[in-house]
Amino acid sequence: MKTQRDTFWDTLFELAKKDRDIIVISADMGAPSLDKFRTELPHQFINTGIAEQNTILVGSGLAKEGKKVFVYAIASFLTLNCVEKIRVQNAMMNIPLNIVGVGAGFSYPDSGPTHHLLEDIAVMRSMPNIDTLSITDATMAQAVAENYGSYTNTKYIRLERQPLGEIYNETKDISFEDGMTEIFKGEDTLVIANGVMLLKAHKLIKEHKLKCGLLDIYQIPINSKKLVEVASQYKRIVTIEETFLPGGFGSAVLESLNDHELSIPVKRIGIPIEKGFCYEYGGRDEILKYYGITEESILADITKGL
Repeated sequence: MKTQRDTFWDTLFELAKKDRDIIVISADMGAPSLDKFRTELPHQFINTGIAEQNTILVGSGLAKEGKKVFVYAIASFLTLNCVEKIRVQNAMMNIPLNIVGVGAGFSYPDSGPTHHLLEDIAVMRSMPNIDTLSITDATMAQAVAENYGSYTNTKYIRLERQPLGEIYNETKDISFEDGMTEIFKGEDTLVIANGVMLLKAHKLIKEHKLKCGLLDIYQIPINSKKLVEVASQYKRIVTIEETFLPGGFGSAVLESLNDHELSIPVKRIGIPIEKGFCYEYGGRDEILKYYGITEESILADITKGL
């Protein structure tokens, strides 16, 4: 099973061979899929070294001159370490840059809290002219790369580090116009998630044959009209995220529903900010367990309304 990262870069490499305006800038990141850019398309590849803020600035400068630029680094450093640069170059000046970060949530479980990315959704969605694409599987990573020609504003593309499973069979199942896909239709309860937590919810719903809906919202800002269209068919909503709850994914869902005066109870599952950062080690599931999130607890919250 290919990783989201390798699928994304392999797809973009094939496109870059035909489009010399595609430029990849890496903050000293290594991957076999990136090596092809280095060796076969050296004039379309730049290594800025471990200097994420400079990576954003160089990328924005090239994008301002009409290049289709993809900057790449570990997501926690490419976003939080570069907030002011992104705010000025991309949010204020609206220079269209593709910010590709690997390591969403607890993708780097053994690297400690510096590499745990729990605030990016809240931070990036607070700025104008920036769309966040939270990638669910390799097929979606391919679709995002193939869709590069339509991007007119900054895209923050969140990739998982490890291959976690597949949801989508074909790229046509993914709609960037809607920004979401209803995986399962159900009764009463609608589960909303993306990325790794969407995969966890998908597994639980299939294993336990639950009669609930499952909605993958992979694009923020949320298409509120589409969300309301789907959510209005249900009596209860459960959101699941691997980020801090304040300002995060569940908050974005709540805001969209509230702005359209759709009154449906929403249960948010996510990282409680009261517990702060985790300094313990032992794998992704163990860290989630530290925060009180397990398959059993998720299942209990979902089935409460069934």
